[in-house]
Amino acid sequence: MTITEMFQTKRCVFSIECFPPKQTTQMDKMKTTLTAMQKLNPDFISVTFGAGGSAGGVSTVDVADFIQNELHIPALAHLICMGNDEASAAEVLNRLDAIGVRDVLALRGDRTPARPESPNFAHASDLAHFIKYKKPHFSVHGACYPEGHPESETLRKDVENLCIKQRAGAEHLLTQLFFDNTCFYRFLNLARRAGVTLPISAGVMPIVKRSQIERTVALSSASLPSEFTRMISRWQDDPAALYDAGIDYAVRQLRDLIEGGADGVHLYAMNDAAVAEKLYDGIRDLL
Repeated sequence: MTITEMFQTKRCVFSIECFPPKQTTQMDKMKTTLTAMQKLNPDFISVTFGAGGSAGGVSTVDVADFIQNELHIPALAHLICMGNDEASAAEVLNRLDAIGVRDVLALRGDRTPARPESPNFAHASDLAHFIKYKKPHFSVHGACYPEGHPESETLRKDVENLCIKQRAGAEHLLTQLFFDNTCFYRFLNLARRAGVTLPISAGVMPIVKRSQIERTVALSSASLPSEFTRMISRWQDDPAALYDAGIDYAVRQLRDLIEGGADGVHLYAMNDAAVAEKLYDGIRDLL
């Protein structure tokens, strides 16, 4: 069953995101983590973009290969515009095709000094078009932002851009992380009214460490509801209590999303199998 078909048959699709190790020596640890996640029966695991090779670290293709061909879990490989042109993107697509991974999440990617602007792909929809042109048998997936992309003029304008992704061939959307489910439901209503018919997975990241507060919360531009900020203020200096409170908050957020009819829930578990397991235990009765 393909990832797209899962959304046609399951009440709520459950998935997890991982990211490739920065050093090739860490691949064995990555395999151990993914093997532990396999026990949670995820419907698919997405792999963030990593070029590997001369760029250092492990490539997305290598991690996706292990997930799909060793663990027998469908893999969703990320591919970004930034730093890629048509030739390099085609090379990645050919490598994915060779190992049987044919689900790709097309993203623009963050602007960083290490990644130049793509000469061919100004937007993720351009990359989506290219993937469907080069590999018509691939399934293309896209990203969306419940509170609007940081560079978008308005949320409504950002939602209109999702229609472009849909016309470009996207079959499913994954949201950026958010902490306020009200924002997701408002976004979902706007998207459906605008004509976006694709299944949408809601992305949730548990905040279980103080280091995540500044690195993730501050950079995500996500709204912080009062319940969340109270939790952080109360437990940020107590690592054990913050861990438990962060898990509890994310579980309640996930349960509300599933009961509210989300097409899927996607865990940004930061390569932490123990965190993923605790979240899964909190929602498994609803899946």
